[in-house]
Amino acid sequence: MKGKGEMVLKSRMKWVGLVGIVLSAFSLFTHFFLARFTQEGISEFQSSVTIFSWRPVFEHAIFPPNSPLFRRLWGPVRQLESLHPDANPRQHYPADPSLQSNGFIFVRIQGGFHEIRNSICDVVVVARLLNATLVIPEIQSTTSSKGISSQFKSFAYLYSEDHFITALSRDVKIVKTLPRNLKGARRKKEIPRFKAPYLASPYFYWRHVLPVLKKHLVVELVVSDGGCMQAVLPPDLEEYQRLRCRVAFNALRFRMEVQDLATKILQRLRAPGRPFIAYYPGMTREALAYYGCAELFQDVHNELIEHKRSWMRRRGIIKGKLSVNSEEQRLNGSCPLMPEEVGILLRAHGYSWDTIIYVSGGEVFGGQRTLIPLHAIFENVVDRTSLSSPWELNRLYGREINVGSNYPRSPPSISKEQKPDAWKTDGPRPRPLPPPPARPKYPHNIEGWWGWVAESDIEPESTVMELRTNAHKLLWEAIDYFISVEADVFIPGFDRDGKGHPNFASLVMGHRLYQSASLKTYRPDRREVATLLAETRDHLYQANYTWLRSIRRHLRKSILDGLIEASTTSKSISFLSHPVPECSCSRQDPAQLQAQVGGGGLGAVQHCRGWMRSESGMQSKDKQSEEDGDEDDPASESFFKYSSENRVEGSGDMNSKEAILLNDQEELDGGER
Repeated sequence: MKGKGEMVLKSRMKWVGLVGIVLSAFSLFTHFFLARFTQEGISEFQSSVTIFSWRPVFEHAIFPPNSPLFRRLWGPVRQLESLHPDANPRQHYPADPSLQSNGFIFVRIQGGFHEIRNSICDVVVVARLLNATLVIPEIQSTTSSKGISSQFKSFAYLYSEDHFITALSRDVKIVKTLPRNLKGARRKKEIPRFKAPYLASPYFYWRHVLPVLKKHLVVELVVSDGGCMQAVLPPDLEEYQRLRCRVAFNALRFRMEVQDLATKILQRLRAPGRPFIAYYPGMTREALAYYGCAELFQDVHNELIEHKRSWMRRRGIIKGKLSVNSEEQRLNGSCPLMPEEVGILLRAHGYSWDTIIYVSGGEVFGGQRTLIPLHAIFENVVDRTSLSSPWELNRLYGREINVGSNYPRSPPSISKEQKPDAWKTDGPRPRPLPPPPARPKYPHNIEGWWGWVAESDIEPESTVMELRTNAHKLLWEAIDYFISVEADVFIPGFDRDGKGHPNFASLVMGHRLYQSASLKTYRPDRREVATLLAETRDHLYQANYTWLRSIRRHLRKSILDGLIEASTTSKSISFLSHPVPECSCSRQDPAQLQAQVGGGGLGAVQHCRGWMRSESGMQSKDKQSEEDGDEDDPASESFFKYSSENRVEGSGDMNSKEAILLNDQEELDGGER
């Protein structure tokens, strides 16, 4: 009996242990599930009750949309209202890709946001030209080796892969990955590789790439300069220009998280019920170095630009001298407009100090200190950081590996001073003082530009954290691109990048010209602006009405004159910067449109199809009212004046009568155009 009782007791103990293990496992599972649910719930709650740093300040009531002043500042460009986007095929163009493909094209793209966007459009055209199957391009800046989240893979870090494939299903066959047998060949580096020349002609691909593609059934293209196909194609290939438009403006849709956050920021910008201006400074270190604009800055920023220019000269990117007179470059229009200069232009044109200005384009070289003058002129200067919360941006990045242990945010503790043994044992006082300790070097003083500029002429390799930040910048620019395209007014500070090619601002202006050409897009002539500012530099804050009239005439003319300039300078390098007339049509008589715009800025725009012409009626009443004199404009009576105890709006020498005459004459001049 005793042995039987012990066996029963042991059996019960086993069951109790088994039940305990099951309960423990269930408890752990519940704990992890609740922890994850709570974390997601907190993030969702924080996003829904975001507390923003921007608190809009308005003094003037918004003018009625039908008032002459509102139309002059915010209204549509009357001459461009008839332009309508039309990127559909117009000539013989097989709707479906051939079932017999010549092989696969695998593409690796290097560069920044605007270079990636240009390159994707070009490689789609190349795939169509060669009758090849395109593998989703690999964006080098967003690969997993850059420390970004594993949730996204290369192309999907920025754009929606599924929408890209579906939108182009009638143009090019696109797959997400190479077949299994070709993946092994790629790992062994057995795939033929081509370094795609910048602005290569179609004949390069027909003569050099197509034979290799047919032989090996796969080729790899490396695109690094922001484009691998010439911008202006022969007339018999005009349909491929419209294919570029379908890729850029329809197929390249940002992934859902980027699209949602950009839409939220746009809604928050429009929440006060006022229109806003999107401003792109264009002040990147590479562009400033390329054009020799170092002396626009001071201290270490000057050294950074000069160091970058020296690096460009060693690699043959720049042919000119190392030392360049930045003032001469600025007067020639080769340097960006500084934020203060853009603020002066906008205030002189009539925009009040409480106008909402959204600063776009990633980071501004020189940091927020460079934007201080713009903040002094306009109260409501914002960017994505003041209109979104850190939780929203973190959700945009996804779950990233923790590399913070290698990059301490605070200085390490200094070890206790070690006194030499000789000093400890050296007789009675007074003793000689110990040698001073070596100056400790904190990691936060060595990492980054503030360390290597002082200690070395060689720029160090990018760290994992810097590579990750570069990937984040692509997302920042994607948000800014979306908002800039939708803005009521857009003005660029510079339209060239660090290689002399059209930059982010050029793509935005091209997209706006395609999607909504009548939205105001100022394209100031930097050389003329520098001359105008030099005329009144000594008495800028007491500007007379003649100077104000010159500024307003220049900005008004820049809307149309800039199109002519872009058609001759930018389009020859980047088609997307000026996608007309190939991707647009006119809802009115094209000859009448040419007469209104003047020059060759739009080219030979075709007449829209019948169903598009329903909106072509131009109301003569509105046209006549625009040519009438402007009403008394409070913002026009003075450039800067004191409106509150702490805010300087300036002081002008115009009286009300002169202001009204000025505005009347401006509207009459505008009607003549």
